[in-house]
Order: sequence, then structure tokens, then C-alpha cells
Amino acid sequence: MDLFYQLIGDNLTMIYILVFIIFLGTEVISNVPTVLHTPLMSGANAISGVVIIGAVLLIRQASSDDYTILTLGFFGIMLAMINVAGGFAVTNRMLEMFKKKKK
Repeated sequence: MDLFYQLIGDNLTMIYILVFIIFLGTEVISNVPTVLHTPLMSGANAISGVVIIGAVLLIRQASSDDYTILTLGFFGIMLAMINVAGGFAVTNRMLEMFKKKKK
């Protein structure tokens, strides 16, 4: 348990920044007009692709007994892949709305 408190104490600034970014992102996204959701989804897919690459590199550089880094890398890949797949599904659905219907 002491290791947990030491980890929190050493990274307190990063935790504050993470919480601030979560609140800021929620506020920004909630005020986006519906017309801009598809372009923003494409941008989020690109950012998630970068997250996937970073998580893969993190896992490759981690030692085999460092379970914290391996777990964080795994969850990073998993969540980013869910975001990418969902983003492409939503983008594809939006683009289908603009195609001409067959007679």
C-alpha cells in the first residue's frame, strides 16, 4: 500500500492535469454542434491510432515482470481499438446517409 501512496505522491501533478483534461474535454465535446461530429470523429480516430502505436511501443520496451506497464499498455490498446472501430462505424454510417439510393 505504501508503494501506491508513493506512486500517487510522485505523480500528483500528472493526476491533476489528467483530471483537468477530462473535465475540459467533456465541456468542449458537449458544446460541439452536431454538424461537426463526423469530422471530429475522424480526428479522434487518428489520435487513437497514435495511442495504439504508443501503447505497442510501451509494451515492447517493458520488462516481462513489470505488470503495471504491461497492464496499462494492454488497456491503452484495448480502449483505443474500441474507439477506432466505433469511430469508423459511425463515420461509415454517416457517409451512407449521403449516398444516392438505388431504385
